[in-house]
Amino acid sequence: MALIALSAFAMYFTVIILTRLAGVRSFSKMSGFDFAVTVAIGSVLGSVILAENPPIAHGVAALVFLFGLQIAMAILRSRFPGLQFLADNRPRLIMIGGEIQHDQLKKAKMTESDLWGKLREANAFNFSQVLAVIAETTGDVSVLHSTDSNRDIQPELLKGVIAGDRYQHKGPR
Repeated sequence: MALIALSAFAMYFTVIILTRLAGVRSFSKMSGFDFAVTVAIGSVLGSVILAENPPIAHGVAALVFLFGLQIAMAILRSRFPGLQFLADNRPRLIMIGGEIQHDQLKKAKMTESDLWGKLREANAFNFSQVLAVIAETTGDVSVLHSTDSNRDIQPELLKGVIAGDRYQHKGPR
């Protein structure tokens, strides 16, 4: 029991220190790579803390390596756009107004039921409120909606979105 407490204490403070050094992106879901690192960090923590003879030094080294890898990948992705294209999924426009983009919904591996649930989560009461729905790189779904007469989405918000060119301004200019 004492070894579990000691290893949990050591790993916990290692994560805090590394997170302070690396920044909060360490546990973000900005990309699939970030998600994979977050899962790997959790796996290392669980493995070390629950081990019969906890290899604390190995766990700390693994955490340092994972945080370092994430920092390096973030730097490389910002400097080399091609790497970002290879490492990350691209967001997809899966609904425009009340019209489902079935080809993009299928490519996002989503069902209409998944889409309805995301619309409910976003408090969209009817299709007339929905401007666009985007399956993000992280697996999250963004619902852009409006209850007022402003029906305009700035083009920059759809930059890099697969099928984003299908969206056309619907409201008055």
